[in-house]
Amino acid sequence: MKKKTFKDIDVAGKRVFVRVDFNVPQDDSGKITDDTRIRAALPTINYLVKQNAKVILCSHLGRPKGVFNDKYSLAPVAERLSELMNMPVKMAKDVIGTSAKTMTSEMKEGEIVILENVRFHAEEEENNEVFAKELASLADVFVNDAFGTAHRAHASTAGIAKHIPAVAGFLMDSEVVALSNAVENAEKPLVVILGGAKVSDKINVILKLMSKANTLLIGGAMANTFLVAKGYNIGFSKYEEDRIEVAKEIMEEAEKLNVKLVLPVDVVGGSEFSPTAKRKNFDVENIGSNYQALDIGKKTRKLFAKEIKNAKTVIWNGPMGVFEFKKFRKGTLAVAKAVAKSGAVSIVGGGDSVAAIQELGFANKVTHLSTGGGATLKFLEGATLPGVAMLEDKDSEKKKVKTPDFASVDKKTLEKPAAKKAASAKKPTVKSSKTKTTKK
Repeated sequence: MKKKTFKDIDVAGKRVFVRVDFNVPQDDSGKITDDTRIRAALPTINYLVKQNAKVILCSHLGRPKGVFNDKYSLAPVAERLSELMNMPVKMAKDVIGTSAKTMTSEMKEGEIVILENVRFHAEEEENNEVFAKELASLADVFVNDAFGTAHRAHASTAGIAKHIPAVAGFLMDSEVVALSNAVENAEKPLVVILGGAKVSDKINVILKLMSKANTLLIGGAMANTFLVAKGYNIGFSKYEEDRIEVAKEIMEEAEKLNVKLVLPVDVVGGSEFSPTAKRKNFDVENIGSNYQALDIGKKTRKLFAKEIKNAKTVIWNGPMGVFEFKKFRKGTLAVAKAVAKSGAVSIVGGGDSVAAIQELGFANKVTHLSTGGGATLKFLEGATLPGVAMLEDKDSEKKKVKTPDFASVDKKTLEKPAAKKAASAKKPTVKSSKTKTTKK
């Protein structure tokens, strides 16, 4: 069901509370090292300013654990936003305190005020009803433009929507439309590329997309669990012992559905988990006992690129190796290049995947770069996103008053019975195929 957006309502002269995702990376001195998420919110902010709305911005930054911590202040974000908007951005010293209430009540049309880090209040992540009401009291309308936090039932993403009209911002709307089309209306062949560390993180996504995809490419450390399931000796590479049976079942299911599941045929091994580790290429049948797989190898890069070239739609989430180590990022960059050159409708999500696209200067050759990490995965697996569910429906004149039980939604697993049976209820443990352990 389509959700109302900020363009469906009159915002002129109104105080508009905009939940944005300004959780940007910073260096040790507090300098912002990547302002992508700030830039992503500019279309919504610019529109509201031009419509003479009074724009109140709210975001989290880091994990301050419910207490004030100057390290996580949004002051650098306010400064950067002011530069990008080429206009003053006022900064409140608190979230629901005297500073916030005074500044938001005295706003003039077209002005911007950004509140301090909302996670300085423990009530935010608790989705505290009183706190949500306090946030709502600052404004007349709520616009959720923080897709990256839409899978969280927090006060500023879901709770506030119970008290004032709630609609989607430009970024939120574009994310939902792009991801929905990629899954439900994908032009075939559909190639899904999944990477990252753990199978357990993406079981639900695999099961959901496998019924729609033609080809599934699996890289990163999560591929190691599949290789072990196939009987390969993978040196001291990391894998999930309690997900081996799940990996077997996924491969069996792929065969039944006639989905081409492609695993690495070779890897780049590292002598240790370190940016300075010795590097060596191995076929998966002969990975050195003193090495661990840290990237896909040359043959696999070509193999994956060939599959991607034939795609009409590509969904990619997760790196092919340890992207933070320059020695082991070639696989991820190779996939990024292949996706950009494919000409397919392409949806790319996950920090490292997006970073690879941007590093190569291919952002304009990708259909959609998703800003959501966990939110993107949850959406792709078909889970209910609280930050989306609480927004008003386009075909509904009345707002729903019943609040979904998001606590149970967050915990609910979407695994199929076979996979669920094999999966351990406890948190996944990462083990090595040798007794030797490594730090990550």
